[in-house]
Amino acid sequence: MKRVALIGMPNAGKSTLFNRMSGASAKVANWPGLTVDLLTAKLLLAGDMTELVDLPGIYDLHGFSDDEQVVRHFLCNNTIDLVLIVANATQIDRQLALALQLRSLGLPAVLLLNMADEAKNLGITIDVSQLAKELGYPTALISAKYGQGYTQAYRLIESELQTSTPAPVQTLEENFAVDQKMEAELDAIIRHSVDVPVKISHSLTEKIDNVLLHRWFGLPLFFSIMFMVFQAIYTLGAPMQELVAWLLGNVRDLALVPLLSSLPPLLSSFLIGGVFDGIATVASFVPVIILFFLMMAIIEDSGYLSRAAFLMDALMTRMGLDGRSFVMLLMGFGCNVPALMGTRTMRSRGLRLLTMLVIPFSLCSARLQVFVFMATALFSPREAPLVLFSLYIMSFVTVIFTALLFKGRFNSQEPFALELPPYRFPTVRQMFLRGWLEISHFLRRATKFITIGVVLVWILTNMPYGVEPASAASWSGWIGEFMAPILSPAGINPELTIALIFGFVAKEIVIGALAVIYGLEGADLMQGIAQQIDWVQAYSFMLFTLIYTPCLSTIATIRSEAKSTWFTSLSLAWPLILAWSVSTGFYQVARYLGY
Repeated sequence: MKRVALIGMPNAGKSTLFNRMSGASAKVANWPGLTVDLLTAKLLLAGDMTELVDLPGIYDLHGFSDDEQVVRHFLCNNTIDLVLIVANATQIDRQLALALQLRSLGLPAVLLLNMADEAKNLGITIDVSQLAKELGYPTALISAKYGQGYTQAYRLIESELQTSTPAPVQTLEENFAVDQKMEAELDAIIRHSVDVPVKISHSLTEKIDNVLLHRWFGLPLFFSIMFMVFQAIYTLGAPMQELVAWLLGNVRDLALVPLLSSLPPLLSSFLIGGVFDGIATVASFVPVIILFFLMMAIIEDSGYLSRAAFLMDALMTRMGLDGRSFVMLLMGFGCNVPALMGTRTMRSRGLRLLTMLVIPFSLCSARLQVFVFMATALFSPREAPLVLFSLYIMSFVTVIFTALLFKGRFNSQEPFALELPPYRFPTVRQMFLRGWLEISHFLRRATKFITIGVVLVWILTNMPYGVEPASAASWSGWIGEFMAPILSPAGINPELTIALIFGFVAKEIVIGALAVIYGLEGADLMQGIAQQIDWVQAYSFMLFTLIYTPCLSTIATIRSEAKSTWFTSLSLAWPLILAWSVSTGFYQVARYLGY
């Protein structure tokens, strides 16, 4: 099988092109020798099945960041039939340097000048044939966002793939040397093949930035936008969640129960009350997760995420962090794992470790479904979005407190440089592909944990054989009673305690565990929980879920990235201590005030 690698600088549109080429076939793959998972896809090129690999965005092959080392390691230890160099045509004077570095390695490549539509609007003229001649690479102008030039580029890729010869792997490392003539050659290439206006104006972007990056109004506007995002997620997602729950409830009552009625009671209880109820309750929240990913995709792809980092940099610096740390925190709202891996762009180990310590406090999508469930069960439709937003704010409060507490232990003097791309609204196709990629990855990961988790919860709540399910005589009851002296001061009952224990494995299990423990699902489960606990207990439980020890995959990633047992232990213990302190403090104060 042939292999094609996608390489480009950050914000060049590499991921957009990857999504366009791969469609919905992308998957995460682990590569030997790399402490990172890379996106790959299999597609038919020039009549051969070809593996397309999306490498991390880098500025320089000779840099020292972890992402740059990952790319170098991949190029030096894997046979590559073709490299697709993706460059931003509006910044061609800066982005061709990476192409010249790759040429020095002797790698067969095709240069794809992305965002050609934006370059044209800015008055930038590129002589593609002259550029290809001087650079020595086939070159095409494209717009990965809108598909312009895509057919011609595809033909170039297939033609080059048929005739190219992979560079010998063992010789690549020898060629990693800085070419002192590269800068002069780059200037000559630009002078001969590119015509750039004296002044390039992004008038619309500048007008929007005058408002969104305002000295006084910028941050309030950002938090207002995020509040509207959570309002939209709840307002649009809750009815869809109820519809899916209703459909799954009918499948259970009208099809599954009659079909399994002839089975022994214990087996029927396991299949219906354990496996189906647990998985179905989690599945009903998939529409909410889809909406969440779509909203975050719009914020990220539009260019507003970079603005948020710029706005927060001054505050983050006071905490020993910087704007990149804030970007990673926002990435953590999807999943903590890729956000942790994204810290590789930081050269300072102190900055990287402190950022990794605070990322797990991000309100990830797995926690979001727990909060939507509890907010719907215990709060009115008007109060629920405010509850969700308060937890979002609380996640930042825990980040600030943790960073201030530990910044003296993790010092950094690394300067912060940030590029603000022009505003771009993603197309419907982009949002669909991005949303599908994220949700499919979420489901693949979640399904495994949820299935194992609900089975284990069923065993704990139904054993020893013959006891009343989830009673004090069951194994789960024993565990709950054992943990009661620790968690009862926070208002967390034995049933919620069991869910929290399994939430350490994966937060996606929490709702499924509750369904198995209470023997209910959907709206019935919400009513059952609402009858046992009040809003103070529910909010205390949500605070604990937000803050306490991250899931196993997050801990494993921290161990892999930090390469420190001590730091991994700190990442386990500190959130647990903080969660208990915050939840207990809230519960006790609320009860003291008479709630």
